[in-house]
Amino acid sequence: MTAKERRWDLFVWDWDGTIMDTTGLIALGLQQAVEKLGLTPVTFEKAKSTIGLGFFETMQVICPELPEKDWGRFQQAYKDWYLVREADVLLFPHLSELLTGMHENGLRMAVATGKSRAGLDRVFKKTGIGSLFEATRTADECASKPAPDMLEELSIETGVPCERMVMIGDTGFDLLMAKKAHCDAVGVTYGAGSRKDLMQVPSLGLADNVDELAKILGVDDILTEKLLKKHQKSDN
Repeated sequence: MTAKERRWDLFVWDWDGTIMDTTGLIALGLQQAVEKLGLTPVTFEKAKSTIGLGFFETMQVICPELPEKDWGRFQQAYKDWYLVREADVLLFPHLSELLTGMHENGLRMAVATGKSRAGLDRVFKKTGIGSLFEATRTADECASKPAPDMLEELSIETGVPCERMVMIGDTGFDLLMAKKAHCDAVGVTYGAGSRKDLMQVPSLGLADNVDELAKILGVDDILTEKLLKKHQKSDN
């Protein structure tokens, strides 16, 4: 299969829980912020269920009793705990090879994330893969998922109709955003959302790991070639 025969013209990726293994750290950070401010405790699962949402929407779920004037204190408490630990977080296995290989084969990619612009820029710098994506949208630039705004704006910027895009994400917010934008979607079960949760929204399929994801996206040939070259290089 050549690049011209691929099904989609733009592959749009979520970040947290899809590309980078950050879901546990984010959920713990939210719990720590709640504890520091003396708010009603939240479970790990409840904190994790907000991953993918924008800051405003997250606050409504995590601490609805906190006055808006104190949200800055919560955000700072979260950052103080999270940022010193983020450096240890890695991309999911084989994700770097897949993304690099897709880029090298001329496949166009973008990011639609619940992170802030500052947060996305920070992890782009950390991972060194920001140049693989031609366009990005963050939660402080658009309406939060599951509103379709991120995908619609990416469509305008890239010139690719939503019908020729596929959204890859780990939560129902990602899949529902794609549905509202009339865009195809593929879910991954290795992030924040469970298989049961992801099955509540129609998608082209659910992947339990990156190898399965590559098959659903029709780019398993690219991943196989990239991994083979990596192994050959390590053997020399």
